[in-house]
Amino acid sequence: MLLSHNFDIADAAIPALSRIAFTDVFVQALEDCGACRLVDHTHWVVEVRFEENQFTPAQMGDRYVQALASARRSRLTASTKFPEILALGGLKSTPPISDSPDALQMNEWGVDIVNEWGVDIVETLNADAFLAGLGWDGTVSSRAPGTIFKSVFK
Repeated sequence: MLLSHNFDIADAAIPALSRIAFTDVFVQALEDCGACRLVDHTHWVVEVRFEENQFTPAQMGDRYVQALASARRSRLTASTKFPEILALGGLKSTPPISDSPDALQMNEWGVDIVNEWGVDIVETLNADAFLAGLGWDGTVSSRAPGTIFKSVFK
């Protein structure tokens, strides 16, 4: 799976994570997976590899939001409003739009709602408003069952 990071928070009390810090969250939390690595791509940040029968995509989505929530919990003060975290995943069913070796390939998981599918890890202060702004329900309504997942940590 390829992961992107959508940081939708203007509150200075919650700092954005660098690409390296974002990658480190998953490298540390997903030690039981095959591999996690930083990728050289403008949109995608982390590649997570695991055995197909080890976890379902939805289980991985749950693991992603828990990993980021745990990392954020250890770095934020008690008085800071805790971000809501989403993992929005979809199986890419069209050819890649880039020739980059780190681009999302057909039948891989990741999300970029506008261009291609994969897993978008979102940090926001209001998950419902974020999803409504994306038109998530309409976007996913035409997708086949088992090709989309949404994991939420509030």
